[in-house]
Amino acid sequence: MTTNGGFQPVFCTIVPPHVLDKLARAEDPALSGPARRSLEHDAFQRTKRRLTTVIGAPAVAPPAGADADQPHRTIYDARHTQDLPGTKVREEGSEPGSDATVNRAYAGLGATFELYLKAYGRHSIDDNGMPLDATVHFGEGYDNAFWNGEQMVFGDGDNEIFLDFTIPVDVIGHELTHGVTQYTANLDYHGQSGALNESLSDVFGSLIKQYTLGQTASEADWLIGAGLLAPRVTGTALRSMKAPGTAYDDDVLGKDPQPATMDDYVRTGRDNGGVHINSGIPNHAFYLAATALGGYAWEKAGQIWYDVLTGGELKEDALFTDFATLTVKATRERHGAGDELEAVQKAWEQVGVRTL
Repeated sequence: MTTNGGFQPVFCTIVPPHVLDKLARAEDPALSGPARRSLEHDAFQRTKRRLTTVIGAPAVAPPAGADADQPHRTIYDARHTQDLPGTKVREEGSEPGSDATVNRAYAGLGATFELYLKAYGRHSIDDNGMPLDATVHFGEGYDNAFWNGEQMVFGDGDNEIFLDFTIPVDVIGHELTHGVTQYTANLDYHGQSGALNESLSDVFGSLIKQYTLGQTASEADWLIGAGLLAPRVTGTALRSMKAPGTAYDDDVLGKDPQPATMDDYVRTGRDNGGVHINSGIPNHAFYLAATALGGYAWEKAGQIWYDVLTGGELKEDALFTDFATLTVKATRERHGAGDELEAVQKAWEQVGVRTL
C-alpha cells in the first residue's frame, strides 16, 4: 500500500509522448514507423495498466527466506513481441551471458537496489524486498522503456533516433523510482504533481548514475539518458537537469522544450499537463541545491528529497510550492538553520518557486 492509500493507474515512460508524436509525423518511414508502433504499444500498455489497477494486481512478495539486503532480479526476453514477461533468461546470482542488453538490465536493477539500500536503508522498491523483474527486447524497434506498476520493460530502439534503452543506467533508475513513488507519496500523474513525479525519477535516476560512477555533484553531467540518442541526432540526452531546454536541438526531434524556471512554465493539455516538460523546474532546483551543498549529491540533497518523498506529508496532488516547502522543513529538521537551509531555499528561489 501507499502512505496516501491506493495506487494511481500510472503508466510511466522515459521518452515523452510529445517526442514520439513528432517522430510519428516524420516523412522518413524509418523514423515514423517505429514511433507510430511505439505510440500504439504505449496506448495498449496504458490501458492495460488502468485495468490492472481496477481489478487489482497480484501481490509481489520476496522469495521465502530471502535476504532483504540483497536484490532478487529476474530478466526476461520478450523476443520482439509484446508478451510480458517473456522467457526467463537470467536470474539472481547467475553469470552474465552473451546478450549485452540482458546484462545491462541486470546490472542496472542491481545499481538501483544498491543506491536505495546503502544511501537510504530502503529494501527494494516497496521497502519490503520486492523482486525486481525486467523484460528486454520488447516489441519491434520499440522506442521507449517503462515501469508498468509491476516490472520494468525495455525496447531496443529504432537505431535511427534511439539506441538500446538499457544503455543509460539512469533510465533504469528513473523508471524504477516511479515504483518507489507508487509505494510512497503516490503522486497524481497530472500537472504539477505529475511533473514532481517525473522529476523525482530524474533526481534519483541521476543519483544512481552518480553513485555507480562515484561522482560528486560537481563531477556529474546531470544529463538524463546520455548515450541513448543515435549518432544522427543533434543532442546529448533526453533532458538536462543542469540546463533544462538544452538536451537536444535536432531537425527531427525539434528543440528540448523543458523550462528551467517558473517564468517559462508550459501550460498544455498534452502529456498529462506537461509532466515531462515542466519537470525541468524542480529538476533544476535539485541541481542547484545539490551543487551548492557539494560532495556526493545522494548524501545531503538526495537525503532531503528522499525524506520528503517518503515522509508521509507529501499529498498526492502536491504543487511545486508544497514540495519545496517540505524540502525546507526537512532540511531544517536535519541540519538546522545553517548553510544547508540557505542552499535549499535559494535553489527554489532561483527557479521561481515559493516556499511557505
